[in-house]
Amino acid sequence: RSIVKQPTKAIICAAGLGTRFLPQTKAMPKEMLPIIDRPVIQLIVEEAVAAGVTEIIIVTGSTKRAIEDHFDRSDELEAELREKGKGAKADQIKAIAELANFIYIRQKGSPKGNARPILNAQHLIDDDEPFFVFFADDFFRSSVPRAVQLKQAYERTGKSVISLIEVDKKDADKYGMAAIGGDVGHNTFQLRQLVEKPGEENAPSTYASVGGFLLTPDILPIIASEKVDKNGEITLADSINELAQRDEVYGQFIEGTWHDTGDQLKYLKAVVDVALESDIYGATFAEYLRNRL
Repeated sequence: RSIVKQPTKAIICAAGLGTRFLPQTKAMPKEMLPIIDRPVIQLIVEEAVAAGVTEIIIVTGSTKRAIEDHFDRSDELEAELREKGKGAKADQIKAIAELANFIYIRQKGSPKGNARPILNAQHLIDDDEPFFVFFADDFFRSSVPRAVQLKQAYERTGKSVISLIEVDKKDADKYGMAAIGGDVGHNTFQLRQLVEKPGEENAPSTYASVGGFLLTPDILPIIASEKVDKNGEITLADSINELAQRDEVYGQFIEGTWHDTGDQLKYLKAVVDVALESDIYGATFAEYLRNRL
């Protein structure tokens, strides 16, 4: 097969208001909510970097400064940590800033929708280069990062790839649901159709599309046509569905556990699950939970 061009850029959509987490998100973006000691957005940046990404394009809304500060060098803090003999912590802080080249864009324009950030960042994507898109509030706990799994599927197919998980059919009103076709091995399937929140009755399968996409640039003109859905928004699902009708698009079942931090309960589950995996305090925390319950 032909050598496909490798993705080196990731767009992270981080312009949500985070209203469910008010008042915490009044001055702090929800993407900075901590999973113990790392903000959600850092987990996503780390998996993108693991897949060879060197440029992270973060499309933000207001209160974004905390995100910029987080991924910036902090000479004062580093110096103070070293002075106090905490060199390892200083190295850790420094490494965050060196993960990638960070570019920040403010989301603007209407109609709104989760495809808007891609149009805002489009001028940074070359005509022939594939690119990742992540939402800043969901992540996978997995031995192989989700971005690497998507990239492997892209290398096998040379086409756009979306992340799939299996869900209960009664939850089909919460996700874009996928109708899948041919199995090309390695848990990669051709995507026949993507139906946004069809509900239990009309769901084409139990396979849901969740955050994490590796898209080829032929999707850009489709998004740019700005076709709105019934809510007056331009969605990534609609554009991916249209691309799937014109060309091959693939779905990759992601090995791992999917976490959405978009509401309080899901966020708490994510924090607890990550905590239980810790080598340092996981066992003690599990013991605490057993006693507590």
